[in-house]
Amino acid sequence: MIKEFEGKTEKDAIQKAVSELGLTQDQFEVEILSAEKSGFLFKKGTVRIRAHFDDSQFTFKDERPDLEPENDLEKKLIDFTTNVIKNMGYEAVVTLKEREQEKLIFSIESDNSAILIGRKGKNIDALQLLVNVYESRISEGKSQNRVILDAENYRRRREENLIKIAEKTAEAVIRSKSSKLLEPMNPFERRLIHTTLNDRNDVMTKSEGEGLFKRVRIIYKGSR
Repeated sequence: MIKEFEGKTEKDAIQKAVSELGLTQDQFEVEILSAEKSGFLFKKGTVRIRAHFDDSQFTFKDERPDLEPENDLEKKLIDFTTNVIKNMGYEAVVTLKEREQEKLIFSIESDNSAILIGRKGKNIDALQLLVNVYESRISEGKSQNRVILDAENYRRRREENLIKIAEKTAEAVIRSKSSKLLEPMNPFERRLIHTTLNDRNDVMTKSEGEGLFKRVRIIYKGSR
């Protein structure tokens, strides 16, 4: 399978491919389509790359069985999510996949899943926030449920990729005896980075920045 990405530099374009595909860099081949230009006669431009990867690495189909809605709340959440997506101009089938303590996980199946997920999951995160606001309103604040929306197992692929990024960055920090700042992440993703490296005694992590999307800095501690 082939997808194209753009960035200010080759490194930036590759990082976008890593984030959006949910793969590590060694899981796809990079073809440079247009190199950055700089110098006296040219302004610095963008770099476009083509990522070649084996789509069998993805598990797009959620194999978990569908659960029948048990109550009006679950039915309303499915209908609301489906209608919001329809009003966006896309068709989708929304099903309940898991019913855990204080958590409801819904899966979205659509021919436009890539658009619904968005770059770095920003679209599906925004949709998930909207559904959670709706859930809180119709339950009048009495429900403790947190709604999780997923599509093409994006959440799982993203988690696996973030764990790999955390571990590889930690090793790079140890080799250089310095620190490195990761890309901006939402609270859940930052917590995953902190948790992944929490038990290590050679590096430490801390969040930097303001607002919802902060960055995690991985810092060398100097002791194995």
